[in-house]
Amino acid sequence: MSAGILIHNCSQLLTFAGEGLGLLAPGAVRVRSGRIAEVGTDLTPQPGEQVLDAKGCVVLPGFVDPHTHLVFAGWRAEEFEMRLAGRSYKEIAEAGGGILNTVRLTRQAGFDELYRSARLRLEEALSWGTTTLEVKSGYGLELETEIRMLEVARRLNDEGPVRIVPTFLGAHAVPKESGKEAYIRQIVDEMLPRVAERKLARFCDVFCENFVFNAAESRQILEAGKRFGLLPTVHADEIESSGGAELAGELGAVSASHLLQPSERGLRMMAERGVVAILLPGTCFFLQEKHRSPVSRMRELGITMALGSDFNPGSCTLLAPPLVAQFGCIYYGLTIIEALRGITINAARALQLERETGSIEPGKSADLVITDLPDYRHIVYRLGHNPVQLVLSQGRVVYTRRKGVLKNE
Repeated sequence: MSAGILIHNCSQLLTFAGEGLGLLAPGAVRVRSGRIAEVGTDLTPQPGEQVLDAKGCVVLPGFVDPHTHLVFAGWRAEEFEMRLAGRSYKEIAEAGGGILNTVRLTRQAGFDELYRSARLRLEEALSWGTTTLEVKSGYGLELETEIRMLEVARRLNDEGPVRIVPTFLGAHAVPKESGKEAYIRQIVDEMLPRVAERKLARFCDVFCENFVFNAAESRQILEAGKRFGLLPTVHADEIESSGGAELAGELGAVSASHLLQPSERGLRMMAERGVVAILLPGTCFFLQEKHRSPVSRMRELGITMALGSDFNPGSCTLLAPPLVAQFGCIYYGLTIIEALRGITINAARALQLERETGSIEPGKSADLVITDLPDYRHIVYRLGHNPVQLVLSQGRVVYTRRKGVLKNE
């Protein structure tokens, strides 16, 4: 039985312990039984210990992606082309596109098809250093398919190596075959009880926009979710100021996502209740949105800012946290430190996993990334570059790109 793993020769070890980077230069980290056992500047290998040579490069926590729509059938590249040609969301929807297009295809797909496609996407995310990833339902809009999507997420989590956090998003849109009031009753009376009974989700989400589910309707769904033990999170104020940020604060939601046009009152309520803002700059870039999340105001109010990919087939096809961090800095005005915390410890906070992952501290899960970069700034500076050379998830080497990382190679 192995005595553990020692990662040494790190030019910089970003621990994210406390505030800032928690930078150790040089740095080393010891792993035992899947957990971080020791962190220091110069740790000595112990008998039987596997040694991983960081080769004078940056090591940091495995990335956490707190907002994805990983499970679906079919892509929507034709809609992307239509959007580039100037077609509006309404025009695309009238031509059979939009969320309901993915709903149609996902309903037609069986478990195995959804699982295989999601598994390939998960492997792509892992190659970019993601060790924890939130997965939403929401492309079923009826009980059977919503359950099937969450069952795929459960299988992915059970198999590993990426930790999956499941979210029920039955309130993603209103299905064609149902009126909104009837569909909300279905969510509350049928879907939530089944999801809770089978323990298929940790969070309940809702697309809170005036043209989808307004604030009052969203409150009804999220409060029902809370009664069934699901933690509230909100798609808030992306298209217009719809009361999503206020609702997140009022309910004490764990997080609120998008937040391109939140109200001042909503931001203050989020700050007072400790709601994490999950910013999705990749989506803003992909859709060429005019508005940006008010990062400066969030910073002034002390709102914790996480970054997510919002990976989905319609509005952001990105599964790479380093690129999300780059968009966060260049497009939203985050500092490099804010962006790196946004894809690690703050993203973990958005999933209530900050005691388990997101930083390199003794006792936490050994989720770690060895890069090929000499300095942490290069994670944002090297546009489009994948810096990931080796990934540990819960203390196991689950991905490696470069030979020679292991000392005995």
